[in-house]
Amino acid sequence: MTTAALGRSYRLLWSAAVCSRLGDALRTPALALLAATLTRDPRAVAAVTVAGQLPPLLLGLLGGVYADRWDRRRTMAVVDGARAVVVAALAWLVATGQAGITTLAAAALLLALLGTLFDASAFALLPAVVRPAALPRANAHLQAGTTVAGGFVGAPLAGVLFATTAAFPFTVDALTFALAAALVLAIPRRSCASGPGETPENGRITGRNRKIGGIGVWREGWEGVRWVWGDRGLRGLALASAGSNLAISGLAAVLVLYALEVLRVPAAAYGLFSAGVIAGGLVGALLAGRLAARFGTLPALRGVLLGQTLALTGFALARHPLTGGLALAGLAAGTTIWNSLWAAYGQRHVPPGLLGRVGAAQRTLGLAAAPVGAALAGFAGRAYGLAPVGWAAVTVFALVTVAAWVTLRDDGGGSPPGGLEAGQPDGEPLPGRRERGDHAEQQVP
Repeated sequence: MTTAALGRSYRLLWSAAVCSRLGDALRTPALALLAATLTRDPRAVAAVTVAGQLPPLLLGLLGGVYADRWDRRRTMAVVDGARAVVVAALAWLVATGQAGITTLAAAALLLALLGTLFDASAFALLPAVVRPAALPRANAHLQAGTTVAGGFVGAPLAGVLFATTAAFPFTVDALTFALAAALVLAIPRRSCASGPGETPENGRITGRNRKIGGIGVWREGWEGVRWVWGDRGLRGLALASAGSNLAISGLAAVLVLYALEVLRVPAAAYGLFSAGVIAGGLVGALLAGRLAARFGTLPALRGVLLGQTLALTGFALARHPLTGGLALAGLAAGTTIWNSLWAAYGQRHVPPGLLGRVGAAQRTLGLAAAPVGAALAGFAGRAYGLAPVGWAAVTVFALVTVAAWVTLRDDGGGSPPGGLEAGQPDGEPLPGRRERGDHAEQQVP
């Protein structure tokens, strides 16, 4: 099934997501390169990276609340328009020599903050433009498109544009945000709403789950957390994501050193070694829909964890760039499959009034383990060497896999809190229901 078969509204949403990802892939390395030209203090350079990582972790629940309160299509367009203005202003400051470390950190913080709202709205909008049976393939196509745009196009191009002039990557990024906003606005309103409490005119929830005004915003955010924790399937998947991210983030934190010292990857070939991760992710995106159709969502997710455990075992055993790179590509393929099917599962088990909040809760739970894994890997690598970090990741994944095979037994999910039906495990949704995609993804190594 191609993007054409999924309909015009999906093609527009897909194009907007790919366009935004291309801009992100240009801006992220450009920010790091620019920070390194301004100072050689590692604390200052790291501060720019940390500023871009904090909002999803600290304020992600708020993004979910407002994704449920506001018109999602319009919210995405406004957010991308605002991001275009922010990056354009940054490009001007860079071009005129007025951008310092504080400016870069502030821009990274603001863009990440806006991104939490965009992500929650985007994943809540997807099921409105795609029929339930096509959700696994729709998510897989999104993963494939963003992988190509970010890994094969944006990342290599960022260095070339930065070498031309430091402001160039940011200028192009601003244009991609503006184009993405226009693409979202081109999605017909009538295709962005289906279900009680939503109409083509407003596209937002007006039912019992929606609160008016600013009072109780955090309470609304916690409703998403309670829903996740009260649903057996969503809770199990959230915990599996957190556990796998603990291992993946730890490995990613020391990957460059592991590749150079353990796998003996030549420094000049590290870019090629890293490209294996991108290629593996693309293969995973192409396989995700087929696996879901053949085995069902939860059985496929359990199989993915088992496959990733085997891939990590091969990585820990490897002492050559080729075998290590192939194992890492297998891990990345599993990550992409996990993210695609994980989203499709959530799209079938969450009622419309909680789409944004549950998705934000899933992402926050998944991200919470990432910095812990990175910190533990750094200390362990310093104390015991790099090779044990790979085996520690294998151990964590093995434990997560065993737990998933024991607990994730029913593709129907479980009974959500409040006694509401969770939704049909396969086929069409329950009458009067619309489903959405959650995005507590595994991190890419």
